[in-house]
Amino acid sequence: MHLKIWGEFMINLESNPVIAAVRTHEDFIKAISSPVSLIFLLHSSILTINDYTHNAHKNNKLIFVHIDFAEGIGKDKSGIEFMSNCGIDGIITTRANLIKIARDCGLSTVQRFFIVDSQSIGTAVETIKLSKPHMVEIMPGILPKIISDFHNKVKMPIIAGGLIESKSDIISALNAGAFAVSTAKKELWLE
Repeated sequence: MHLKIWGEFMINLESNPVIAAVRTHEDFIKAISSPVSLIFLLHSSILTINDYTHNAHKNNKLIFVHIDFAEGIGKDKSGIEFMSNCGIDGIITTRANLIKIARDCGLSTVQRFFIVDSQSIGTAVETIKLSKPHMVEIMPGILPKIISDFHNKVKMPIIAGGLIESKSDIISALNAGAFAVSTAKKELWLE
């Protein structure tokens, strides 16, 4: 994603910090007609990626594909180049090695971390220093103290995801320092 689009994207997320986390085709249809500016495609395949990307862009949405869950697409340089050629805007992954490959292909990157204890925070911070993603997503996203601590340590946009069930969860995460919140709860995409 070139710099001008990246800046516009960040402004869009500031005004509407909810990201549609989509697992089904039905949810994708709802997401493209919602006010969100970014879709996290959590389930896709080599057969569907072109259609999803085309429809997202036709509806002025950016689309990031969770490569770890993309069926039939290699979790390697060729797989990322394939997705880049399909026109996706970015990837989501838990794998540090894929972040660099995606950046080299001109894609935006979100590295996802599951925070389960204090040691996982330290491990995540060290991994981020090496992989240099554009943004990080920490899960679960309902831990304001952890979001705040993490935000202070990595100094980059934090996305809170996982177990976001209400508007108050979104507000708590944003107040703690999250830049945006990803959620599969469709009714929260409209707020």
